[in-house]
Amino acid sequence: MKLWSILGNSQKLDGGAMFGNAPRALWERWTTVDDANRIDLACRALLASPLAGKTVLFEAGIGAFFAPTLRERYGVVEANHVLLDSLAEAGFSHEDIDVVVLSHLHFDHAGGLLAPWAEGRAPSLLFPNATFVVGAAHWQRARDPHPRDRASFIPELPGLLEASGRLQLVEGDRCEALGDAVRFHHSDGHTPGLLLAEIAGPERVDGEPHGGVVFCADLIPGRPWVHVPITMGYDRNAELLIDEKRAFLEDKLARNVHLFFTHDPGCALAQVVRDDKGKFGTAHEHPELHARALAA
Repeated sequence: MKLWSILGNSQKLDGGAMFGNAPRALWERWTTVDDANRIDLACRALLASPLAGKTVLFEAGIGAFFAPTLRERYGVVEANHVLLDSLAEAGFSHEDIDVVVLSHLHFDHAGGLLAPWAEGRAPSLLFPNATFVVGAAHWQRARDPHPRDRASFIPELPGLLEASGRLQLVEGDRCEALGDAVRFHHSDGHTPGLLLAEIAGPERVDGEPHGGVVFCADLIPGRPWVHVPITMGYDRNAELLIDEKRAFLEDKLARNVHLFFTHDPGCALAQVVRDDKGKFGTAHEHPELHARALAA
């Protein structure tokens, strides 16, 4: 099995919103800030093939579904559907994808499922041959959002996914489409029912997989958020997220599961480490993956 990091459209968002209650004097050490207080963010997907005999895309980024005025409002940099171009560079098209795993349905993670915006055209799904895997608890949230995060969802998307006949909801730690090849962890701190998909590693120790890769989604958007106290203003429950993150990192450290970041513009994959004071960090960082073997 090989892994590719697949870049989608990038964003510029307010740094204060991305770092919650951390002061700018702290977070500006980790990133570059423009005159509008915005920082650069990637919307990166992970492609794995063959995984359980299939070509699997973890997330789809923000895509190009926004009308021009909304694209500017939400800081989307490119007008074209970058994810499709990145798939082509890796030798794939959206028609080649057998499974799309979605951590959640916020527009910066699921908007890439949709065809690019065109005047007068209703939203339509790409990936005509894919099964769409979504957490069951999060599906309910997407169908009936809270006023606090309603603007983060694409109103038409749940109906399109349901009408495709290829929607698969996950309640436990496995899904029918991928079996034992992918283990799911669940998180509620950022949004109810967030799915954290772990590609099972090649080693087994006491029956547990070691050496895999986990898609960290918005539990840990990038390297700065590996620091346990750092959260986003977008998180629904920061204290819960911190507790979830600590347990998550302890588990991944113990099993040598590498972290894949969706929003870090400079790092796709890293190994989690811990110093003698107990602080988590990263090592062996990779800015991109090109047909990388899982065990490499």
